[in-house]
Amino acid sequence: MRVGSAVKVTDIPEAEQFILHWGEMGSHWGVNRSVSQVHALLYLSDRPLHAEEICDTLGLARSNVSTALKELQGYGIVRRQHVIGDRRDHFVAETDLWEMLMRITVERKKREIDPTLQVLSDLSARLEGRKDVPPHIAQRIGRMHEFMGTLTGWFDDVRKLPKGTLVSLMKLGSKVARFIPARNPRD
Repeated sequence: MRVGSAVKVTDIPEAEQFILHWGEMGSHWGVNRSVSQVHALLYLSDRPLHAEEICDTLGLARSNVSTALKELQGYGIVRRQHVIGDRRDHFVAETDLWEMLMRITVERKKREIDPTLQVLSDLSARLEGRKDVPPHIAQRIGRMHEFMGTLTGWFDDVRKLPKGTLVSLMKLGSKVARFIPARNPRD
C-alpha cells in the first residue's frame, strides 16, 4: 500500500476482486472486459484519475484505456473532470446506482432495442395482408413488434418516475401484482 492518506485501490484485495469480477461480468453482458474494469476502478476511486494512472493501475495499454473511457463517456456513466494544476484530463464515475442503471439502460435501448423495434415495424408492415407467407410468421413477427413496443413504452413511462417511487416499486417486488386485476396469464 502507499504510504500516507492515498491508498491504491488495487492494494485492497476485495477491491481488486471487485474490479476483476466486474470485468468478467461485463464480458457476459457484451461489454469489453477492459471497459468494465476501467469502470469498476473509477467507481471505487475516491478521486478523479487520469488515463496514465488507470493504465498503470490496471496494467492496460493506453489505447485500451482511451477506448474504454470514450465508451464509458458515451454511456454517460463516466465524465471528464479537470484538476487544478494538472493539464491532463481526469475521469470520475457516476456513483448513484439508480442514475447509473438508468443511463446504461437508456443507452442500450437506443443502441439495441430501438433499431430492432424499427426493423420489426418495417417487417410487420411488409407482411400485412400477404397471402404468400405462412400466417404464423406474420403473426409471430407482429406479436414480437407489439410486445417490444409495449415494453419500450413501459420503460419510457417508468423512467420518468421519481427515484423514490422506483425504489418503493422495486421493494414491493411481486406484491405489486395485488394492485393489478387478474388477467389471462398468456397475455
